[in-house]
Amino acid sequence: MNIATQAVQIGLEWDIRTGAVTVPIYQTATYRHPGLGQSTGYDYSRSGNPTRQALEDGIARLDGAARGFAYSSGMAAIANLLLLFKSGDHLIVTEDLYGGTCRLFDKIFGQYGLSFSYVDTTNTQAVCSAIRPSTKAVFVETLTNPLLKFADLSVFSTICKENNLLLIADNTFLTPYLLRPLDLGADIAVYSATKYLAGHNDTVAGVVTVKDPQLAEKVYFHQNSVGAVLGPQDSWLTIRGIKTLGIRMDRQQLNAGRIAEWLAAHPRTTKVYYPGLKDHPNHALMSQESRGFGAMIAFEVDNYALVEQILLETKLISFAESLGGVESLITFPEVQTHADIPPELRARLGINNVLLRLSVGIEDCDDLIEDLRQALER
Repeated sequence: MNIATQAVQIGLEWDIRTGAVTVPIYQTATYRHPGLGQSTGYDYSRSGNPTRQALEDGIARLDGAARGFAYSSGMAAIANLLLLFKSGDHLIVTEDLYGGTCRLFDKIFGQYGLSFSYVDTTNTQAVCSAIRPSTKAVFVETLTNPLLKFADLSVFSTICKENNLLLIADNTFLTPYLLRPLDLGADIAVYSATKYLAGHNDTVAGVVTVKDPQLAEKVYFHQNSVGAVLGPQDSWLTIRGIKTLGIRMDRQQLNAGRIAEWLAAHPRTTKVYYPGLKDHPNHALMSQESRGFGAMIAFEVDNYALVEQILLETKLISFAESLGGVESLITFPEVQTHADIPPELRARLGINNVLLRLSVGIEDCDDLIEDLRQALER
């Protein structure tokens, strides 16, 4: 069954008694036991809630996973995954990743004895060279934030299996609609469901999918123990968003492709990062392994003064953090989403003071292009 169809069907099986086509919001903290030593399968909502379970089962199906897990945010999801490791363990990590993930790794979990090496995960040799005896996992963003490099998960899967490492893929930018990391050999996929999955800029959520049932049991132990779970209302909002994932992603990608080409031809832009452009270094590989190129664009303009002009003068495109919603958003990674990455690393990667990141929404594409044009050409 096509993933778009599966997405629409999430939750339909959850209210057999009434036949409701929308999963109910089970706004309850606890559940009455039918008898001594008996349970309905639900005891306390930290451990399990029917609305959250509908979401978790649904995302597991979309990703081809043994189990899915829903958290209060994408960062909570990643933090829970790091509990799989112990002091002294080492992880290899995508170098140009979301600044909040870098902050979590270095400033929080670094205090507890985990260490991280940041490498270019489009460079297989660099990853292999970074492996140590203490290395336990490779953590990649399938499409990096903000420079949009694409990781070859099939190759990394082989490397990880040969070295007994977990492969964890942050697939936020692509979603299962465009790429299923577990099909390409990843052990775990993680998503900021705030973004494309929920898709309406109205809730904060994170989800994880796990391929192996035994590993999934470990992830559940940490989820239940720590309790950073997604509430029923936000679970319902995320389910509602996933139902339109296919049509939203189709429209957003279509818009992004046209806008990237327009930006690439504009005299005030000096560089455009979008894997759908044929001159992108990962275009051919992504064409083979993914069903599409996503709807994120990064671009550089010819001087710093133009950055502020664009951010403040666009009328339809909002100057705001986050991404993946139906509304188009633009942000300035150097001082917003990636401020926690060390300045020397930002400089080396190209996260500079003329780089902007655009999350393309579902508005009419001609209107979005006109909005960019009037902001660029004032």
